[in-house]
Amino acid sequence: MIKRVDHVAIAVNNLDEGLKTFESLLGVKASHIEEIPEQKVKAAMLMLGDVEIELIEPTSADTGVAKFLEKKGEGIHHICLEVDDVDKELESMAARGVALIDKQGRKGMAGKIGFLHPRSTQGVLIELAQKV
Repeated sequence: MIKRVDHVAIAVNNLDEGLKTFESLLGVKASHIEEIPEQKVKAAMLMLGDVEIELIEPTSADTGVAKFLEKKGEGIHHICLEVDDVDKELESMAARGVALIDKQGRKGMAGKIGFLHPRSTQGVLIELAQKV
């Protein structure tokens, strides 16, 4: 079951510069900064009420985030929806014909995560996250 919007992720070329911009714009400091080697990104979370803004910078040129930046430039990368059970939701989505990037959940900054392919979601990359 989809519970709420967890975060909106913005791809940036430089996390430090992105943080300067968004901390000034939003009037909040990053609540969490982490490098995620499995995804080859460095990320920062800025809390706004019960929704977060995630800034993501690739740490390698061979990542989806790096390819996104090369093709589209900085901007909204994905929307993350909190769910009760990532694996169950991915299975349910697949049964309804939704194209998946992940067939099973994996570790991510937001907990256990899985991505839906943008070709099934009007061009928007959707991440599902289960708090663990």
